[in-house]
Amino acid sequence: MSVSRPAAVIVLAAGEGTRMKSRLPKVLHEICGRSMLGHVLAAAGETDPERTVVVVGHGRDQVVRHLADTAPEVATAVQETQNGTGHAVRMAVEALHAQGVRLSGTVVLAYGDTPLLRGRTLADLVAAHEAAGSAVTVLSARVPDPAGYGRVVRDASGAFTGIVEHADATEEQRAVDEINSGMYAFDGALLADVVTRLSTDNAKGEEYITDAVAILRGDGHRVDAAPAADWVEIQGVNDRVQLAEARRLLNDRLLTELMRSGVTVVDPATTWVDAGVRVGRDAVLEPQTQLRGTTAIGEGARVGPGALLTDTAVGDDAVVRHVVAEGADIGAETTVGPYAYLRPGSVIRPGAKIGTFVEVKNSTVGEGSKVPHLTYVGDADIGVGVNIGASSVFVNYDGVTKNRTTIGDHARTGSDNMFVAPVHVGDGAYTGAGTVVREDVPPGALAVSSGSQRTIEGWVERKRPGTAAAEAAQRAAKGEERRRGE
Repeated sequence: MSVSRPAAVIVLAAGEGTRMKSRLPKVLHEICGRSMLGHVLAAAGETDPERTVVVVGHGRDQVVRHLADTAPEVATAVQETQNGTGHAVRMAVEALHAQGVRLSGTVVLAYGDTPLLRGRTLADLVAAHEAAGSAVTVLSARVPDPAGYGRVVRDASGAFTGIVEHADATEEQRAVDEINSGMYAFDGALLADVVTRLSTDNAKGEEYITDAVAILRGDGHRVDAAPAADWVEIQGVNDRVQLAEARRLLNDRLLTELMRSGVTVVDPATTWVDAGVRVGRDAVLEPQTQLRGTTAIGEGARVGPGALLTDTAVGDDAVVRHVVAEGADIGAETTVGPYAYLRPGSVIRPGAKIGTFVEVKNSTVGEGSKVPHLTYVGDADIGVGVNIGASSVFVNYDGVTKNRTTIGDHARTGSDNMFVAPVHVGDGAYTGAGTVVREDVPPGALAVSSGSQRTIEGWVERKRPGTAAAEAAQRAAKGEERRRGE
């Protein structure tokens, strides 16, 4: 049978997460380029729900702002006081009703602190739920250590009969390794009714969504449990240790997907990629490489070792070694590094070279051009086939505004140049070593700003007597006299 779009996905994200010991709400902690909540919403989005509702509570202003920036299509419902999971779901249902939405179809319940959850797992849950025609289907999992989890109880035929919490379980039930993940697929209309019937008759006086299973079964409806293919996906993150463990697992998953798509990862243990990163076939990621944000690596490119790229595009067959880049565009067959820094707005055209200890900011380096070493290029446009001499500085800031420098095609600039912007060096022009370029240089011209060298003999001995330099000069002079005498 075909699986319909879920009528809604409800994501619970109202908890404080005290064990994180953080000013940041737990669900906003980052893992592989997204918040934990962001990963859950991405998984939910793969089921193509008609609507998604996030229940917010603790730190709700931060969570709402985050959603406005990253998932503006998602609605929110407020749980003013955290009175249990059932209460949170009721707040979501009431918020939808207030908007005139009457739930009809499948409603999926997920949690904002499960960043390893996959979309296909939710899709499988919906498929199993609809195929069985159940009122509720629990997403269960078989885990190596079920201690502390609610156990899934099945009868002799294997049919799901309910959930028993660890504290209430018999020894026989505690031996069961199938646990309740806390995630469900509900019949929407039945969910809207059952959340109004949840009891607070428990030790904490809270409404628990787990009670909905027993209520619906008592009403004569079918209830079921569908095991997740991988138990790791249902793990929640409650502290920084678990956050690091989840990050490692998710990174391994992402790297595995890349390697299976034709990417070489030399050392997965020291290579980190975000969920939004894309890498082409035959690319090589060397050790100690980190690819963040929306970074995209072209086919056959070689990145690393020691590269940190954020929101950066790297063209086919480029080589990027020991480089920090943010918001840069590195063209095909370029060479960047080692030890280069590309700041936002840097565009390195195909075949260009950015060498050692070079910083580029908000500038374009033309096709086939070279900035080999010890240079700052800021707010500049460098043409085709240009060579920039070592130890040059594009002086772009006059204390008030940033100004641009333009270097024409096939220009050659000397070492230790200062380009005081705004200034233009024409096509095919040359500049001498040590030149301070304050005025435009016409095409084909040579610009120099220093005069002839003046040498003052004996200056050190007269002006710096008694110094090591003076003594060295005296010894050299005596040695020269001896050589002449011989």
